[in-house]
Amino acid sequence: MRMWSNVLVLGAMSTLAWTCSTAIVQTHAYASVGMAPVAGSSVQAGAQAVEVKSPDGRVSLLLEVKGFDGVASCPVYSVTYRGRLVIAPSRLGLVLSSSVRSVPARAYEETPRGVTTNGAPSTLGDGLEIIQQTGSSVDTQWRPVYGERSTIRDHYNQVVVELQERSTPQRLLHLTLRAYDEGAAFRYTVPEQPNMENVTIARELTEFRFPADYTAWATYTAQGVYANVPISQIKRGCERPLVVQVADGMYAAVAEARLVDYARMKLAPLARSVPVRASEERVEGVPPSNRGQDARDTTPRGVATSGLVAELGSEVSSSLPLRTPWRVIMLADSPGQLLERNDILLNLNDVCAIADTSWIKPGKCLREVTLSTVGGKACIDFAVKHHLQYVEFDAGWYGSENDDVSDARGVHLDPKRSKGPLDLQEVIRYADARGIGIILYVNHKALERQLDELLALYQSWGVKGMKFGFVSVGTQKWTSWMHEAIRKAGEHRLMVDVHDEYRPTGWSRTYPNFMTQEGIRGDEERQPNTMSLTTLFTRMLAGAGDNTICYYDERVDRQATHAYQLAKAVCFYSPWQFLFWYDRPFISREVTGRSADAPNVIGDEPELEFFDHCPTVWDDTRVLQGGISQYAVIARRSGDNWFLGAMNSDEPHSFDVPLQFLDVNKKYTAHIYSDDPTVPTRTHVKVERLTVDRGTVLTIAMPARGGQAVRLVLATERDGR
Repeated sequence: MRMWSNVLVLGAMSTLAWTCSTAIVQTHAYASVGMAPVAGSSVQAGAQAVEVKSPDGRVSLLLEVKGFDGVASCPVYSVTYRGRLVIAPSRLGLVLSSSVRSVPARAYEETPRGVTTNGAPSTLGDGLEIIQQTGSSVDTQWRPVYGERSTIRDHYNQVVVELQERSTPQRLLHLTLRAYDEGAAFRYTVPEQPNMENVTIARELTEFRFPADYTAWATYTAQGVYANVPISQIKRGCERPLVVQVADGMYAAVAEARLVDYARMKLAPLARSVPVRASEERVEGVPPSNRGQDARDTTPRGVATSGLVAELGSEVSSSLPLRTPWRVIMLADSPGQLLERNDILLNLNDVCAIADTSWIKPGKCLREVTLSTVGGKACIDFAVKHHLQYVEFDAGWYGSENDDVSDARGVHLDPKRSKGPLDLQEVIRYADARGIGIILYVNHKALERQLDELLALYQSWGVKGMKFGFVSVGTQKWTSWMHEAIRKAGEHRLMVDVHDEYRPTGWSRTYPNFMTQEGIRGDEERQPNTMSLTTLFTRMLAGAGDNTICYYDERVDRQATHAYQLAKAVCFYSPWQFLFWYDRPFISREVTGRSADAPNVIGDEPELEFFDHCPTVWDDTRVLQGGISQYAVIARRSGDNWFLGAMNSDEPHSFDVPLQFLDVNKKYTAHIYSDDPTVPTRTHVKVERLTVDRGTVLTIAMPARGGQAVRLVLATERDGR
């Protein structure tokens, strides 16, 4: 069936459905031809176009097939939020090739570097027409195994648009468009079709054009330093999520979801302010677009753009059907609301694939670096006393992590890191008897050689999880390898923490044994408070971040305060939360060469009770105050108890925080941990306790580079005082 000239608008509501594990979806569906649209949508005469609106009507995603700057009949999309254009008309499409060198294409170049002529590269993204469209509405709630909230609503309107080339070879391309209240998302599908069994994507033509040269927060590595720059100054290799301030009270973030077996997307500047004509591309073998009236640009005049384009980490090859990751434009009224809306990335991933998740346990972790039996047992005893759940044996336990012949199947201590001795089996037995799990670090070099053998072996040892070190990222090969490794780990009931350059895209919904990941400029990097508070509202949109929270290390006094560090345990979400990163419990001088009062030895300061009680996963999350690089006040609930984290940068701030989120007619005890240089401890944290209720307004006053942490428990219950 062919539909030649319709505009379809989808904005339907549907009935709410509940489920705990697998989403039961109430949908309305229709085909664009011969069926009535759902309530709230309309079909109008005009150019080929499809508009899908969010359930609340504030987000609109418009797809048009039209002439665009000399390219005939190409898909062009735009996004509006609250009636304001956020993404100006931007081109979509794929450059295909069956033969590409290993060097990735530079997305900002007219000639894609690495595309060879013998592969007959061609653009699947011009000379197209809409042949069918199918709409649906979904409204469901699901319960994650763990998360920043106990239930997540998945509510969107969707249209699947089927496109076909008008001329030979008449290839097919599908675009799936979704509009959530939280933003817009789309992805490509190259479906099964005659005379085409597989495909190689050399690059995407996916553009993100903004109507003006807005301010963005850009970084170029997953653990990089952020800079606040105009979009026009962004260079190639820009990380996602990319947060953009569209106006006062309006923010957007360009993100990626469900990256599993594809190449990672980064962002690069467009080479020029308008797309190049396909006939101008200097790639031999690319057929020119059909010319004529359809090639005229029908975009309204006067819309200036500052543009970015998707930049893939490598070519992508697949049998058909091929489905790309989702390209996402998150939308919100404030940086804090963007953070509250990051469930959109989880919703764009597949449902949980693990039938029995009872063995997946979030918790707080302590790193063991002496790599000795004595050190391991001391860490386990500390974990029991302070309500931590895991001890991780870090690099060096099986030899030099960077040595290609180091064997992770047994203990072979790196002499540069430890003199030992380490009886790992005895440590695992000792931990298990006390309810503490052991995590083992393994560098990517050993993982790539020994993965299958290690997974079975560690499961037999009783190990609870693994930390993958320095994983290779970016290309389709290593993206697929890493996600397959996590899937295999799940088969052996092993949880995983991935370091270093990987950023999440929501796959922990599908495989919740994927507990956390780095991809964050955390405490290891000695970053100033302004950078932590930028990271919180940019990188953390992507999901959990292993920030490696320090407490006694000297960098805390140089960069922040100890109350600020307490607050990080609330503000930076990570189901495996590593605490005391460069610190350690006292271990005999014979093992460490350090005395009990050495700077990095964990003490008995009274405020440590906050870490003792603080969970790592939550039933509710609310961002009460937030300014990128400036300050944050975040409240999270676990059961009946609430935890507040407040972080500040270079200027003193004071906030009045109404406790209206507390239950009605109940009294709470507020345990307040704040900076006070007069407190005679090495950490200078004051501990206060107040009785509060829903009508209380709590004043949170923070010095420059300071913070505050608060624990709110029902006053009738034991609260650990």
